[in-house]
Amino acid sequence: MLAIRSVVAQPSLRGLLLHRFIQTSSSLNMPVKAGDKLPSVDLYEGAPDKKVNTSSFNQGKVVIFGVPGAFTPTCTKDHAPGFVSALDSLKAKGVKEVVCVSVNDPFVMAAWGRSLDPNGKIRFLADTCAEFAKALDVTLDLTAVLGNVRNKRYALLVEQGVVKKVNLEPDGTGLTCSRASDILNLL
Repeated sequence: MLAIRSVVAQPSLRGLLLHRFIQTSSSLNMPVKAGDKLPSVDLYEGAPDKKVNTSSFNQGKVVIFGVPGAFTPTCTKDHAPGFVSALDSLKAKGVKEVVCVSVNDPFVMAAWGRSLDPNGKIRFLADTCAEFAKALDVTLDLTAVLGNVRNKRYALLVEQGVVKKVNLEPDGTGLTCSRASDILNLL
């Protein structure tokens, strides 16, 4: 104990220890929160050669909602169709674009999008390696049932590239706060 006290008592070593602690602490992620800048990550729309960087969502109001998986029951029956149905109401409140993101390949997301939104009102983007989910710290390990790490279910309101509102489902998969109607109530 005496050796530790003498090391901490030396200003240069105390600073080194504090610096190391801060570096280690800063690597701990926290879920996305209001005021955060939207991370810049490449997503894919329809094919592996059609990249869409999330930095392009820096003009006006954009709603981004994340789902655990394309063609999964809640995502297909309730979550995504709710945004398709509410698009006109969202646009009337100033939303420029609505984007659905899931950890899937771009072909699956394109097929799912066409099945739910044949007129292409909203964008269905693939987060192929969960890089966007990791950057937001909204990953959910569903390896046992869906084969890999996925998104938690969430909805974000982004304005000028800054996250203004975050509705992250408490259990990661339920549908209690990330519906289109919940976002409409925030606008």
